[in-house]
Amino acid sequence: MKIIEQALDGLPEGAHITEDRQVALPPRHELATSMEALIHHFKLVTEGFRVPPGEVYFPIEGRRGEYGCFACARTGRPSRARAHARPSFVNLQATARWSRTIADLIATLAMLDPILRGIDR
Repeated sequence: MKIIEQALDGLPEGAHITEDRQVALPPRHELATSMEALIHHFKLVTEGFRVPPGEVYFPIEGRRGEYGCFACARTGRPSRARAHARPSFVNLQATARWSRTIADLIATLAMLDPILRGIDR
């Protein structure tokens, strides 16, 4: 509980979402009273937002290793997005070297804690 209180005390004051209506949906209470909010909501939901052309890869450190998010935009709209869950596949390659007997194999698999859905890719 003390850690949560410290984290809440460290949060900055103010809104947690951007005020730019070109990339963020307007609040729900404005949709019933403001025509501009309704138009921005409709355009963002149907058309999306424009991004600069190019590719980006962002690694995220997880408890099993590195995960990656990849996005590609050839025009002004995102065309591909992939999530790479590589840690289980890379870590599972070490099982042959670390396990000499069946008992070692069980302990090694328990230690690596692989996600089998990420391995079959």
